[in-house]
Amino acid sequence: MDLKVYLYVFFTFMSIYMLNGVNFEKIMKKNKNIEVRLLVLVLSFSFSYLLTNFVIDFIS
Repeated sequence: MDLKVYLYVFFTFMSIYMLNGVNFEKIMKKNKNIEVRLLVLVLSFSFSYLLTNFVIDFIS
């Protein structure tokens, strides 16, 4: 169980770092900085969930 928590935290920070390289401001409307940050946060949580489950299933 502890490994899963560490993987969630690691993959969350890794996906936030990776998604900061994508310019979502060109896709979304102008002056929507809060929405862009929330989109990055939600996408990073979902990527970390998927990656953690993949790694845990791969190890098991």
